Amino acid sequence: MEFRYLPMTDADKQDMLNTIGVESTDALFSDIPEKVRFKGELNLKKPANEQQLKKELARLAKKNANLIEYSSFLGAGVYDHFIPSVVDHVISRSEFYTAYTPYQPEISQGELQAIFEFQTMISELTGMGVANSSMYDGGTALAEAVTLSAGQTKRKKVLVSKAVHPESRAVIHSYAKGPDLEIVEIDQHNGRTDLNQLADELDENTAGVVMQYPNFFGQIEPLNEVNDIIRTQKKTMFIVSSNPLALGYLTPPGEFGADIVVGDTQVFGIPAQFGGPHCGYFATTSKLMRKVPGRLVGQTTDEDGQRGFVLTLQAREQHIRRDKATSNICSNQALNALASSVAMSSIGKNGLKKMAELNMQKARYAKQQFEKAGFKVTADGQFFNEIVVGLDQDINEVNEKLLDKGIIGGYDLAQDYPELKGNMLVAVTEIRTKEEIDTFVNELGDIIHG
Repeated sequence: MEFRYLPMTDADKQDMLNTIGVESTDALFSDIPEKVRFKGELNLKKPANEQQLKKELARLAKKNANLIEYSSFLGAGVYDHFIPSVVDHVISRSEFYTAYTPYQPEISQGELQAIFEFQTMISELTGMGVANSSMYDGGTALAEAVTLSAGQTKRKKVLVSKAVHPESRAVIHSYAKGPDLEIVEIDQHNGRTDLNQLADELDENTAGVVMQYPNFFGQIEPLNEVNDIIRTQKKTMFIVSSNPLALGYLTPPGEFGADIVVGDTQVFGIPAQFGGPHCGYFATTSKLMRKVPGRLVGQTTDEDGQRGFVLTLQAREQHIRRDKATSNICSNQALNALASSVAMSSIGKNGLKKMAELNMQKARYAKQQFEKAGFKVTADGQFFNEIVVGLDQDINEVNEKLLDKGIIGGYDLAQDYPELKGNMLVAVTEIRTKEEIDTFVNELGDIIHG
């Protein structure tokens, strides 16, 4: 057979038309006015057989810059980290990758336990009382945190730092349209949030304050100072978006008084893979447990006293009355959450701390090398694994030249911050070697200084 996948035969088409009582396909679309119908043929390639198609796709795939052959210094929310080989072995097991939702606990104990372990590890990393079983990604988790704060406080104003990931801020603005929330963005200076402006904008109508830790520029915001400002308003909630890998070393947001901590576990066991899919996490204080979007897995015992796991809370529209639901998201990222759980378990508590330290050490080595080479680096305060390097040239053009050298350059900040035109956000993770960092700095120097 030339084509393995046949959508339908002519006989199938005719059977369907006969079933609905229509003579032909043209008759099926007769209600659509002639003047708006497409005339002619679509500009599509002719169908190819399977062998030809595989060759064509392989040829196209070779055009991609992969992270095996290229050294990547691109971060900005998606990072190239070490992934233990055991991750793929576990998530490739059919009982995990074919499972959707563990509605029947009596036959889903493995899946439920994996999710429970994910929740437990996220709670420990963030310093929060409870975490859900995952969300689509960090951006939607953050937007859900914003709507939760508005619903909990019955207020409409939310303050969001401009040092929060631009794409996450865009998702927040989209979410805010429905409940008609007022989103006020707080400026950043030299890579950190303007706390004076934050204090000025904070008032009795503020539902929540959103910070990122480490922030989009890689810098570590003073969450204790932010919390002191927020607590001048009793009901205002403190929302923190945080890289969970950084929490292997940094003080968790829960210890700074955060009410909600969200983020993305892409840093644990999930490849960059062209920007998705990811796995968001959502952690809160115990008193907000019933307001958490998504689902929670709980540990219990059966009638024989055996340890078991069940879906404890499912505060979604398909499970409870619509006006009681906390979110209309009707899925989660259980397979990616499993990948993150396996990665965290494999790396271990001490290994995770060491991994975070390596990110910090190598980023600081890169900063030193950039400064020695005459580049301006914006990283005045404490930072994790990202720095801003001033090049005073078009970053897209620079990245094209770097690509020819086998290097994936940093993020062009002018895309989201026009005032930072000519500045590149550079990420240095634990798998970048000294030789790769030195080569990157030298190649950039050759490009910029000719």
